Amino acid sequence: MCFNAAMFKPLPLFIGLRYTRARRRNHFISFHSLVSFLGIALGVVALITVISVMNGFEKELRQRILGVISHATVSGGPAGLPDWQDLVRRLEREAGVLGAAPFIRGEGMLSNGARVAGTVLRGVLPAAERRISDLEDKMLVGRLEDLRPGLFGIVLGSELALMLGVDVGDKITLIVPQASVTPVGVFPRMRRFTVTGIFEVGMYEYDSAFALVHLQDAARLFRLGDRVSGVRLRLADLFQAPRLAQRLSLQLPPGVRVRDWTQQHVNFFRAVKMEKTVMFVILMLIVAVAAFNLVSTLVMMVTDKNGDIAILRTLGLSPAAVLAIFLIQGGLIGLVGVALGAAGGVALAQNIEVVVPAIERLLDIRFLAPDVYYISELPSDLRWPDVWRITVIAFGLCLVATLYPAWRAARTRPVEALRYE
Repeated sequence: MCFNAAMFKPLPLFIGLRYTRARRRNHFISFHSLVSFLGIALGVVALITVISVMNGFEKELRQRILGVISHATVSGGPAGLPDWQDLVRRLEREAGVLGAAPFIRGEGMLSNGARVAGTVLRGVLPAAERRISDLEDKMLVGRLEDLRPGLFGIVLGSELALMLGVDVGDKITLIVPQASVTPVGVFPRMRRFTVTGIFEVGMYEYDSAFALVHLQDAARLFRLGDRVSGVRLRLADLFQAPRLAQRLSLQLPPGVRVRDWTQQHVNFFRAVKMEKTVMFVILMLIVAVAAFNLVSTLVMMVTDKNGDIAILRTLGLSPAAVLAIFLIQGGLIGLVGVALGAAGGVALAQNIEVVVPAIERLLDIRFLAPDVYYISELPSDLRWPDVWRITVIAFGLCLVATLYPAWRAARTRPVEALRYE
């Protein structure tokens, strides 16, 4: 007599779902199934949340860096760029370019009495700087418009001002690595500047070594005349910067170099990407451990259902159908666990700004103290491609974990299984 499969179609799906819903005779198996299910869910929650927080930190750092540097830079050689006004107008007509502004870059040493600090000096046009950077929004004291030609005003980073012990209105001396020849000898070029503003980007690299002066003052200081070091660009889509830089390199005259922000900070963003990849692999191992707990769960379940499997085999159920039954059962446990974990991870990642402060108030601690860290709040940037990648890989691990128990169930011999029944 063969089993009438027409009554239940598809038969493996029906039996697999029934085994999943059925109350276990062995309560330890039920507990083990619950642990496997919760382990998968918690692993997926942790992975989605951590990756979203790392995305948030990467986005925050990118915004802070790109608030100071440009999306792309067109620069000449050591002699600078002549006729930069025509170049600026030409670049602003390029598709995808929101703004262009000239700059002069140099290095020097600032001193205030016995305090001395090195600096990277940038000459800017305050009105044009607004179009290509967010420095105006980062000003703690003063404004960029306070930089006026001929007055030799200077805007300092907050850490640089702190090292020099100066505030707005104070005088400091700038020494540049160029010599002035006088009848009594050769002396370094020096100039007194008045502090007109202080900014804070939130990146120590810039806050501790960055200073702004007016473009004309910088040209006089470095003896560039009507030339500038280059032109900085702000783009509509910063991720198109490499493509635009390549296109401009082919259009502009020889000797003019075009660099985009990915080249200027390639090591930093490569390190962030590598850190995210390593963290993804480490946390995915947690999901893998939870997924492979299904192996022991399903092995015990196969042992518990050994007699039922043997009876089904004697009624005509094929080994492939038995294999499918336990694949469906393990896959369903993994699917529900992954789905619950994905829902919890998305909810937590989208509300991390609310959850973390609540935990800090409850425990009376501060995870990121503002006097130590520039970024004192946990940012989160949930990206759906990451969510789909995590859920697909986690579910795939669950399916792989069910293969051995299902294969073992398919190899059950009815005679040996029913011998002691």
